[in-house]
Amino acid sequence: MNPLAWLGAMLVGLSLGLTGAGGSIITLPVLVYLAGVPPDQAVGLSLLVVGAAAAAGALQRWKAGDFHPRAALMFAVAGMAGSMVGARFTRSVAPEVLMAVFAVLMLVVALTMLLSRDEALVMALECRPFRCLLAGGGVGLLTGFIGVGGGFLLMPALVKFARLPLRMATGTSLAVIAFNASAGFAAHFQAASTDWKLASLFSGIAVAGSIAGNHLAARLPVPRLRQGFAVMVLATGIWVLWRNLGA
Repeated sequence: MNPLAWLGAMLVGLSLGLTGAGGSIITLPVLVYLAGVPPDQAVGLSLLVVGAAAAAGALQRWKAGDFHPRAALMFAVAGMAGSMVGARFTRSVAPEVLMAVFAVLMLVVALTMLLSRDEALVMALECRPFRCLLAGGGVGLLTGFIGVGGGFLLMPALVKFARLPLRMATGTSLAVIAFNASAGFAAHFQAASTDWKLASLFSGIAVAGSIAGNHLAARLPVPRLRQGFAVMVLATGIWVLWRNLGA
């Protein structure tokens, strides 16, 4: 097994623990290009890894009080339903097309992260059912289809639609990611075989990274870390797109 694959698993967990977003988007290319897992199988496996790491991080954030139950419930319920629907379409798309779509998504996410600013606006917490359920369902669809946790979408959605403070949005995002990923994996589990040895090792490393990331989050400048991660996502997206275009 390529040692870089284990390093990738650690980076997935670290990013989730530090920012509540982002790490899941590199799980699929790590599994496909470094661990040699076929794309259709890697989607389900990535959901298992991401779900385990997010659950570990969410538990720590919940203990610290950085968690909003109402927002988490709404986004999770809608997201789990959307995730199971999205998973049904994965096998109807050619592996090359799936990875190309994923690469384009990585580029969009990376540029959005680089260009966005963390605004310290103070707003009253308000998670209205219609807008929160709609936003959660949309994130869930993407989660099931491409195998990402959706944290890079959940974070801004929780801040904008549920009006959560950044730190609370991070902990809530991790909980929703864990639920969405679990639903997506359950849908993929019936259609594809799972390498449980690989899944256990990857998940264990990612969980360790998530726990470490949570401990570091209070000491490091998270906005700068997000920018650094965005650069890595951008570079990875360009590489994946180049591989699939046959350049």
